[in-house]
Amino acid sequence: MRQGLMLKVSGIAATMLLVAACGTEDTKPAAETSGSGNQTQVAEQPKPAPAAQPTGPSAGSQEHFVLNVADRVFFDFDSSALSADSRATLGRQAAYLKQFPGKTIIVAGHCDERGTREYNLALGDQRANAVKQYLVSLGVDGGRVSTISYGKERPVALGHNEAAWSQNRRGVTTISN
Repeated sequence: MRQGLMLKVSGIAATMLLVAACGTEDTKPAAETSGSGNQTQVAEQPKPAPAAQPTGPSAGSQEHFVLNVADRVFFDFDSSALSADSRATLGRQAAYLKQFPGKTIIVAGHCDERGTREYNLALGDQRANAVKQYLVSLGVDGGRVSTISYGKERPVALGHNEAAWSQNRRGVTTISN
């Protein structure tokens, strides 16, 4: 009985080795003969897949700028004064622009719906210029910064309440090249 058990164990071990040997790939190129004569050619192995390309927006693009820095600052009602949060955002924008000295930007000033068209165009201009002046004070060349005012003409939030108005009182920086 002992011999029978030993035979079974040996058979199982041999089977496992055989299965394991069949499951591995030979990493050496296979030799093939082709054509006439005794020339031996090595078959090409499949080429490894190329390394994964980085995904996401390209550095220096508007999308990269928005994702890594933030493109807008917000203003209080009837004001073009920069808050501490706005100055922090503009500090990051200035650092980003220093990394990409060939980039120029446009700063757009926006307002909420309250007030006349003319009043809001003037306030939007003040907001855009406040952003520009602060960026220049941080070392960004003023020749790289253009401004425009849209007043109340391009709201991002629709509604007639403070939640909507606070989103519309903004300065937006756009990479223009």
